[in-house]
Amino acid sequence: MSLQPEAVMSLVMDAAEDKKAMNLVALNLEGLSMVTDYFVICHGNSETQVQAIATEIRKRADEKGVTVRGIEGVNTARWVLVDLGDVVAHVFHREDREYYNIERLWSDAKVVERV
Repeated sequence: MSLQPEAVMSLVMDAAEDKKAMNLVALNLEGLSMVTDYFVICHGNSETQVQAIATEIRKRADEKGVTVRGIEGVNTARWVLVDLGDVVAHVFHREDREYYNIERLWSDAKVVERV
């Protein structure tokens, strides 16, 4: 059983929230990107928190049978990218999130409102 992209996005957001991720946002990239449907972006206030958020996302994905295609940046924990195919999670350290500001780069994307 594979989850729909919206369910994977929700799983990622729930995992990040449980580790107290800050300024959590999901962007709908359908029609804008040929690579993925959603970005989930958040930040932690320390390298330890960034690693904990990324680890929780991986754990939840494994529990639901969602394939983690790759994880980059865990060792430095400044910008961790978790590739789940239709959903890509970007877990930043607060300072790096402000610097890279990828929400601005994808300003054409719609912000997903959670209910």
